[in-house]
Amino acid sequence: MGLYGGLDVDDIHTKKGLEVGQKILDYMGSTELIANLFRISQTEEKLRKDEVDNAKTATSVHYSVGREVRTAIEKIGGTMPENLPTPEKSIQQIEKEQMARLKAKAKKGKLMLDE
Repeated sequence: MGLYGGLDVDDIHTKKGLEVGQKILDYMGSTELIANLFRISQTEEKLRKDEVDNAKTATSVHYSVGREVRTAIEKIGGTMPENLPTPEKSIQQIEKEQMARLKAKAKKGKLMLDE
């Protein structure tokens, strides 16, 4: 039982209502993405610190760190990752829309340097 409380990739994909070919990471909101990035960074640190050199132990560390992150979320009263809303648009769709908006502003000469 890791960050997603025992759900595997297929379970998460189904729970999010994603279609075949849609990637889970592309449909995460900021809270869920940050939880995953924190889990990944802490797993990397632990693997390095503990000098893990085999897949079985690495998998165990991965789930252990995920479980700890999940416990921390629970302790502070946060929403479990699998219960967070799934954004309607993927990160690629948002990026495409933003680029189009910026290009339109640039054509009009109204692009600000901080955009």
